Amino acid sequence: MRAPGAWWHGKSTPAKVETYTRWSFHFFAVIEIASTGLPVFGQVGAGLAVWLFLPLCGHAVLCAVTASRALGWTRGTREQPVRLLAALGTVTGLLGIGALALTEHGPGGEGTDTAAGTLFAGVMVFGAGTLALGVRNRRRVLAVVGGFAAGTGVVAFLLGIPGTAALAWALVVLIAGGFLSLTSIFSVWLLNAVYALDAARETRTRLAVAEERLRFGRDLHDVMGRNLAVIALKSELAVQLARRERPEAVEQMIEVQRIARESQNEVREVVRGYREADLGAELAGAQGVLTAAGVDCTVTGSAAGLPVAVQSALGWVVREATTNVLRHGNAERVSVSLGVAGARVVLTVENDGAEKARVENDGVENDGVEKAGVASPGGSGRLAGDSGGRGGSGLAGLRERLSAVDGTLETGPVGGGVFRVVAEVPLLSPGAPPSASRLVPRSVGEEVG
Repeated sequence: MRAPGAWWHGKSTPAKVETYTRWSFHFFAVIEIASTGLPVFGQVGAGLAVWLFLPLCGHAVLCAVTASRALGWTRGTREQPVRLLAALGTVTGLLGIGALALTEHGPGGEGTDTAAGTLFAGVMVFGAGTLALGVRNRRRVLAVVGGFAAGTGVVAFLLGIPGTAALAWALVVLIAGGFLSLTSIFSVWLLNAVYALDAARETRTRLAVAEERLRFGRDLHDVMGRNLAVIALKSELAVQLARRERPEAVEQMIEVQRIARESQNEVREVVRGYREADLGAELAGAQGVLTAAGVDCTVTGSAAGLPVAVQSALGWVVREATTNVLRHGNAERVSVSLGVAGARVVLTVENDGAEKARVENDGVENDGVEKAGVASPGGSGRLAGDSGGRGGSGLAGLRERLSAVDGTLETGPVGGGVFRVVAEVPLLSPGAPPSASRLVPRSVGEEVG
């Protein structure tokens, strides 16, 4: 069974903003009923109050439905709700005219005038604000608000309301309706901006990957281009010499063999440099990327003086954990700490995304659990991209890299909604220079980046 609120935590940031925006406009219906409809029961008799209250409730529900469909239209998931907009405009106008007529030609009394005036203001203001969601052009929004205000003044004057009072009603609709319409426009703009930023972040990630692939391709071309051309020429020369039974053919093939071996070593160096991760750069990069993504990231410790092999292994842990938070989690806070405990370097990465996905009762990891990197009860857990036992990526790949330097990796939720990744590597790692093991990093309390 899913924990309470799991549906919310499982949403992406843009989806959360959209849900919040939708329910804000739905809540406007509650505000309209509470602020405009309920007070009439204390202002007029029960019979008249019911006749005023029920149409107002219908208007509020129509506003909520229209707002939902209009937001879907702005997001491109629905067609423009033309019929609903026309219906809302008609109902709003009729209720407004009826309220104004009640103030002038109703039973009379201060309570009746107050109730009718409150009803008129409520339906006109909320109607104008909701209609603004269904028109994308700003001029049309101004036309809607201005039309409502002008119509209010004209209808009020035709119903016999004095000119000063009619103008006052028109100004009330213009100011209050304009404010609510501006709120609606800003909410839609903010929602579209959030989606645009999320798309830009995804595009930036893809461009970074493409750029890195191009860089690797250029490096590989620079290394192999000349050597392959030389190998081709010398092989052709060796063929010609062999046909003439010249002994120099053997020397040319020996040279080809030497160049081929050198090329092989150079390719290995390129790949090794491509795959190695600098821990200092990864720590600073993780803090910058997570902060840009709206995640409160704190990084403490320094990679200065650590052996290259240790930095490379731990750098991949930082990179994988950061990728996991960005792609699959909804963490709001991440802390990364690096320090030395005895003769071991300890890297700890914690995020508050453990409560944002849960495991079904049967113990099988659901989609949200796997994406957030949360381990199932009794399980080992997965990081983003884990191949489930196949080497080269995710948890399995990290353990392979850490095992090369005699390191360990532990992952899993630790309570309080925190998911923790702990990697430990001996300061004197296999293959590291002896002098490097005597270099101790700066204090853990030092900020990185």
